[in-house]
Amino acid sequence: MQLYSIQFVAFLCVALVAYYALGRAKPSYQWTVLLAASMVFYYATGWQNFFFILLTAASTWGVGLAFGAIEKRSKEARASIKDRKEKKAVKAKYNRYKWYVLLAALILNFGVLAYIKYWNALLTAVGFGDSFLASSLLLPLGLSFYTFQSASYVIDTYNAKYEPERNFAKYLLFVSFFPQLIQGPINRFDALAHQLFESHGFDAERSRRALVLIGYGMLKKYVVADLLVTTIAACLDNVTGDTPGSIILFGILLYSAQQYGDFSGGIDMVRGVAMLFGIDMAQNFRQPYFSISLGDFWRRWHITLGAWMRDYVFYPFALTGAMQNLGKWCGAHLGRHWGRTVPASIANILVFFLVGLWHGADAHFIWWGLYNGIVIAAADLATPLWEFLIAKFHVNVESAGWHLWRILRTFIVVNIGWYFDRILVFGDVLTGFYNTLFNFAPSEFWPVFQTFHIHHVKLCLVASAIGCIIVFIVSVLRERGVDVTGELLKKPVVVRYAIYAFCMLMVICSFVIAPAGGGFIYANF
Repeated sequence: MQLYSIQFVAFLCVALVAYYALGRAKPSYQWTVLLAASMVFYYATGWQNFFFILLTAASTWGVGLAFGAIEKRSKEARASIKDRKEKKAVKAKYNRYKWYVLLAALILNFGVLAYIKYWNALLTAVGFGDSFLASSLLLPLGLSFYTFQSASYVIDTYNAKYEPERNFAKYLLFVSFFPQLIQGPINRFDALAHQLFESHGFDAERSRRALVLIGYGMLKKYVVADLLVTTIAACLDNVTGDTPGSIILFGILLYSAQQYGDFSGGIDMVRGVAMLFGIDMAQNFRQPYFSISLGDFWRRWHITLGAWMRDYVFYPFALTGAMQNLGKWCGAHLGRHWGRTVPASIANILVFFLVGLWHGADAHFIWWGLYNGIVIAAADLATPLWEFLIAKFHVNVESAGWHLWRILRTFIVVNIGWYFDRILVFGDVLTGFYNTLFNFAPSEFWPVFQTFHIHHVKLCLVASAIGCIIVFIVSVLRERGVDVTGELLKKPVVVRYAIYAFCMLMVICSFVIAPAGGGFIYANF
């Protein structure tokens, strides 16, 4: 059920009417419409997928209740004990029980994810042939996203961050809320759940904002991203020693636009759908191509995945005894800076290895993740050197020129990473780098490009370029703190609807030019 399809629009309209009608009649039961809509939506993706989402929801919900029960028994056992050491021993015993339950839940749910997502790739890599391949298993929609989301709930309830949800139907809604199933964001229970369960009245202003956000997302997805798919494939699917570097770089730059348009456009659309129900999902993008460092980029790109990795991998790993001891040793022998940054650098490399693995088991994802982790680690370790050079050459770090240079530098670093992400064979990645640097051959660009025979290529590139200009202008305004949607809604009706009509005309034309578009890249992850 594509987000632009008539079926989805009809489904959404029925859900909205039922949602607000029940909200007026029985406000405390309004959330049940969201649950029913989510079940219908997920059933439409394939009834086989139901087993996996129910397994995840049931197991993690039950674990949350188990933590509460164990904690209650621990308090009861300690209540009658007066000796302090004995109390401490009893508490430690029950904490071990909680740890075993946590470990079992994480192994079960990440095990299911690993089996479905990585089993075939692992067996193929070690040469087992086709005998043990899970050929009948397809990746259920949203599996990676709802597994991570449920895992955050389990870990948070283990740490007693909030009380576990006792109503399974409500918890199932948190896991299965249909806008987030397509490609995230990875929401947190304490930020989303209360919005799902409380009643919402119809808000015309919010609905207008939601529709603008959906329309803007459609522009990014269907005009900027989908119109570039065929051209990118022609440039990068078959990189050889004869491919001019100018063709490869052109494909990578288009891919950077496609990635952002596809993922952030999809997120805008699903956040807009959630807003129609009065629900604000987590922000997942914040003008990432205006970042001033690779670390800053990852605080602006796929924000919820980065936050998940920070809270549940980076800090727990960096604060282990082994990493703390390593930091102390480095501080004593190499200096205070190294003592602080070495554990964090190793943790960053681990995090981005896992980020690459999260995207898929293919080697190019791992290389891409490691590239990001190593660059961020190296930049942190080299901070004193950069500070020395800045002072040595009297660089005005407050100047606009320096800020623009940092943005350009980061954009280059990010695009180097896209070589690993988009060119699927590592040897071809190296060829791509070599040709970009030493066989750029700009004079060969057009003759080679013409051999691709891409349907409506000029029209696709021009339309996508117009979309990119619109996105760039909006991004600049947002970076300056302007409420673009609010300002748009203040415009005269004629101006406002002329803008709407122009953008929607571009979206409609994109379907005519490139009718094969529609799927989201991150739905495959």
